[in-house]
Amino acid sequence: MIKNLIDLHTHTTFCNHAYSTFKENLSAAKEKGLEVYGWSEHGYGMPNTTSKIFFKNLRVINREIDGIKVLIGMEANILDKTGKLIEDDEILKEVDYVIASLHTCCYKKGDTEDNTQAMINAIKNPYVKILGHPDDGRYPVDHEKVVLAAKKENVIIEVNNSSFRETSFRKDTRKNMLEMLKYCKKHKVEVLINSDAHIFHDVGNYKDGFDLIKKIDFPEELILNDKVDRLKDLLAIK
Repeated sequence: MIKNLIDLHTHTTFCNHAYSTFKENLSAAKEKGLEVYGWSEHGYGMPNTTSKIFFKNLRVINREIDGIKVLIGMEANILDKTGKLIEDDEILKEVDYVIASLHTCCYKKGDTEDNTQAMINAIKNPYVKILGHPDDGRYPVDHEKVVLAAKKENVIIEVNNSSFRETSFRKDTRKNMLEMLKYCKKHKVEVLINSDAHIFHDVGNYKDGFDLIKKIDFPEELILNDKVDRLKDLLAIK
């Protein structure tokens, strides 16, 4: 089992549906032995969450706290099959990385072809570095086409730990993620297991995701959780 040093998908009370503060999450990251903690709050395209000024002012946060590298991200919202993100480029450029995700409150749901194009076109956005929870059966996609697009654009495929919990509202996540991982393995596309934590004790939790990956003998060299330098290269940060 590889050591988990990275978690780039976490939320705080600022999004109004998570239950811990930035400080509480960071303390949990330190307790878990993380070297890189990413705060990726929901983009303001999701109702009742954040605002533009919230992301513009994140520059006040120190980028190393208690020996942990702190990265500031955003979980942005894909609008439709064009892959357009609701959040503006002027705000996306303020963060270290963008996770692009489909959410029921924001995405104009389509058929398999529409959903596939939504993900592929979002992946082409130069600010997008991670494709978030691409496992939700409510949005069927052509997994291989999505993986090939990620490979072409050097975008990371997320293995979202929260998708595999009994409390998850996403559908058929294990089956869909295994299918996507099969193509990641075939085409040598890197993945990152993220917690998608909405409470402090989930920060750094990747057990369910790792257990799933082990089922297909996924190459450890394609799992980024213990590869801090490689992650920095992919995100183009120091």
